[in-house]
Amino acid sequence: MSDSIVIIPTYNEKENIENIVRTVFSLSKDFHILVVEDNSPDGTAAIVKQLMQEFPEQLFIEERQGKLGLGTAYIHGFKWALKRSYEFVFEMDADFSHNPEDLIRLYNACKIDGNDAAIGSRYITGVNVVNWPMGRVLMSYYASAYVRIITGLSIRDTTAGFMCYTRKVLETMRLDEVRLVGYGFQIEMKYSVCKLNFKVIEVPIIFMDRTLGTSKMNKSIFGEAIFGVMALRFRKIKSKKTN
Repeated sequence: MSDSIVIIPTYNEKENIENIVRTVFSLSKDFHILVVEDNSPDGTAAIVKQLMQEFPEQLFIEERQGKLGLGTAYIHGFKWALKRSYEFVFEMDADFSHNPEDLIRLYNACKIDGNDAAIGSRYITGVNVVNWPMGRVLMSYYASAYVRIITGLSIRDTTAGFMCYTRKVLETMRLDEVRLVGYGFQIEMKYSVCKLNFKVIEVPIIFMDRTLGTSKMNKSIFGEAIFGVMALRFRKIKSKKTN
């Protein structure tokens, strides 16, 4: 039984899902995978189910009725993981923009180095993004700068979607009170973790834009992240143990 579960939300990822699953399972450390599938019309779920016959003890799927948002997919996955015995819960994209080999580095940052959460950071050592148009690089970089100014966070990559959370963090957070569902979800989670005084570290990674499939980023998702931060600044983050 692995102590680690990698949550991969999917919507129309038939070009990537088999390769990402096989790559994670080929790593030197044993990881399990939970695919949170939002009723992709391209047959992503069927591919996962076929792979589950090959990896019945490692690969799992949760199917939802439609495209309900990145944040709700991860919250669904977190709750699923907490009902089981996993100690380390990861967020990762299906499209290889996150190098699966870096899962081990994030794991070690928590398991060995004693951090409560580890961020796969594109900006902690400069700008480590490959194949993005310059406009998108600047938008992402300055969005993180904006978040730091508004929230007071010291995290360089506040919108990062490559994460490791310890079980303790997710058990402490009030997951049902997370409000942002798009990419703003990533900001809200980091803000909450820091406000609850958990130990967070940024691990430098190289982010490689997808080569197969279609990006889910759009202006409305980006707008939610920007404007949602303003409301975050005035929220009091409480743990489950706080009345």
